[in-house]
Amino acid sequence: MIAVDFEYYQAFSITEAVEMFQRLRNEGKSPIFYSGGTEIITMMRTNQLYTETRVVIDIKTIPECTVLESQGDRLVIGAAVPLSQLEEWSEFPLLGKNCSRIADHTSREKITIGGNICGNIKYKEAILPLLLTDCDLVVAGESGVKQIPINQTFDQQVNLDPGSFIVQILVDKQWIDLPFVSKKMTRIGRIGYPLFTVSGIQKEDQVRLAFSGLCEFPFRSSDVEETLNRSDQSLEKRINEAIGQLPAPLLDDIYGSAAYRAFVLRQVLEESLLELKGDGNGR
Repeated sequence: MIAVDFEYYQAFSITEAVEMFQRLRNEGKSPIFYSGGTEIITMMRTNQLYTETRVVIDIKTIPECTVLESQGDRLVIGAAVPLSQLEEWSEFPLLGKNCSRIADHTSREKITIGGNICGNIKYKEAILPLLLTDCDLVVAGESGVKQIPINQTFDQQVNLDPGSFIVQILVDKQWIDLPFVSKKMTRIGRIGYPLFTVSGIQKEDQVRLAFSGLCEFPFRSSDVEETLNRSDQSLEKRINEAIGQLPAPLLDDIYGSAAYRAFVLRQVLEESLLELKGDGNGR
């Protein structure tokens, strides 16, 4: 049960959503955009949503936000597409596999790709394939509709200007058929908050890796990749050095200690590199 009153608005076009946000903000309110809404509803139920933020603008009825199709040399994924639909979509196998391990099936029917990558939950597992494939985000706001490389707007989280929202995600097809790995490690059971998740792809002889659940935020690290792709060092040495190059301390929480995460990460990195590169270079 939601114990607070809130105002609900529904936008049917990008322009209407942007104008609606501006009008409500000018009225002294603090609107937020609403897609799947699972996180917003949960926060309302537990009284964690800021007192002044009781105005939501639903973007699920904006046609551009629900697109899921192949267009020429790229895939177009609307921000309001639910994870369950991406799980069943054959065009982007790595994204589908990642989405299939987020929450349970009933929740995945409500959680959207835009909501997952922009939410406050630190895992954001659906963003890992997007970081690996250098996708572009189509973002709408007061200054119009822009196409922005995800690696220019993502720094621990997706950073958007106030009043802006993601309309679509554009993925170049050159990435989608490459060898990949997707490993979600949990202490108990298949579904649930992860100990951590690792996603990787291999292009030519180079491996790209992105991580969630190791630190307070998901990330892809050029330093970690450069170390793991060296061919002049043993696999064990590269893995140990790469773990020392993580961008933040390992999480130490109820799901696993930092030491346990490091232990499991060594095994997962070894398995992933062997799967992608057949990398048995002298341990």
